[in-house]
Formats: sequence, C-alpha cells, structure tokens
Amino acid sequence: MSKKREIRIRKCIVTGHRLKKDELLRIVRADGVAIMDPTGVLAGRGAYITPDVDVIKKAKKKNSFARALRMKVDNEIYDELLEMVGELIE
Repeated sequence: MSKKREIRIRKCIVTGHRLKKDELLRIVRADGVAIMDPTGVLAGRGAYITPDVDVIKKAKKKNSFARALRMKVDNEIYDELLEMVGELIE
C-alpha cells in the first residue's frame, strides 16, 4: 500500500476561497519586511492571494497584507504582484 501525498490547501486573504497551495501566490514577513515567496518555502509568517488582477487591486485598496502579516506593507509589493500576474496572463 502506497502513501498518498497530502494536498496542501490554503485560503486567499481577499476572496476567502480555499485552493491548492501551488495555485496561490505567497507573501511572507521575513525580518520585518514583506517579500514575495515564489517557492513557498521561506520561513516566516505568510499570506496567500489568488493570482488575479482584480483580487490584487482589491487587496491593495483594503491593505489586506498589512492586516494578514501584522505589519506595515509598502504598495510596491502589490505593484510587483500585479506585474507578475500580468506576465502570467500574457
């Protein structure tokens, strides 16, 4: 009998939808700075968001990462996410 690998589910901080971890983008608080974690393995408090332009814009408007990571987050992180998602769509 072989072991089945557990599917890791995470929740988007904006939509509340539960998706597979690899379907979401992760932002992590590391050393007091919010950074993107494309690998999903950096140590620190993480927050997940759906890779959708409208969702990211909504997160920016509500400053969702500041609440989720419990720290001040620069708008640059949202701009980086928008750039990344724009590249994924094209």
